[in-house]
Amino acid sequence: MLKPYKELREVDVTPYCKDRDGIIYLPYNACISLLHEHGAESVYFLPVPNPRNGSSLYETETVFTDKSGATNRCYETRIEIHIDDRTYYMQSPVMNGISPVRDNSMSQQRVWNSMTRSFVKAVAMYTGLGFSLWMTEEEGERRAQEAGDVYHDIMKIQERVFETVTAIQKKTGMSMAQLAGRLGRTEEELRQYMSSYKILAAVENNLDRILAEVR
Repeated sequence: MLKPYKELREVDVTPYCKDRDGIIYLPYNACISLLHEHGAESVYFLPVPNPRNGSSLYETETVFTDKSGATNRCYETRIEIHIDDRTYYMQSPVMNGISPVRDNSMSQQRVWNSMTRSFVKAVAMYTGLGFSLWMTEEEGERRAQEAGDVYHDIMKIQERVFETVTAIQKKTGMSMAQLAGRLGRTEEELRQYMSSYKILAAVENNLDRILAEVR
C-alpha cells in the first residue's frame, strides 16, 4: 500500500534527478520506481485520446500567425494515471522549456515529453512524492518567464530565427544551402550558427548558477 502523503512529501528525490540545461527534473521512470519502493503495487499512465480526432493532442480552434507567416495553436495533452486503486487525471500544455511548442516544431517526442512531465507533476500534486522539487521547478519557470519578458532570452531568439527560416523556405522552396548562399555563407556555417543558441543558453545557465553560489 502506498505510503501517506505526509511521508511521501518528506522523501528526498534529488538523488534520482537529472540536469537538463541547468534545470533539475525527476525522470518519469524514476518516479514510477520510487512509488513502487514506497508501497505502490501498480503504477502506470495512459494517454486520453482527443474525442474529436483520436489524437493524443488537444488543440485550440484559434490559429495564430506570426510576422513571418508561421502558424501556431495552443496544444495540450491529457493523461489518466493509475496508482493501485486510485485514478487521477492531468492535462498540461506541450512546452519547450518555458515556451509553447509551435506547429513547425511539433513532434511525437514532444507530445510524449508533455505526458511524462504531466505524470510527474500529478504524482507530486496528488501523492506528495517530489512535491518540493515541483514547487522549485514551478518557481524557476515563473522567474524564467518573467526574465524572458524583460530580456532577450537566448532560446526565444533561436525560436524566432527558426521561424523565419521556416517561413522563407515555405514561401520560396529554398534549400538550406541556397539560403546560406543568399547570406554569403556555406550551409555548414549557417547550421553551426543556428545550433549555437543551445550552447550559449547552457553557458548562461551555468554562469547564473556560479553567480548564485558566490553571492
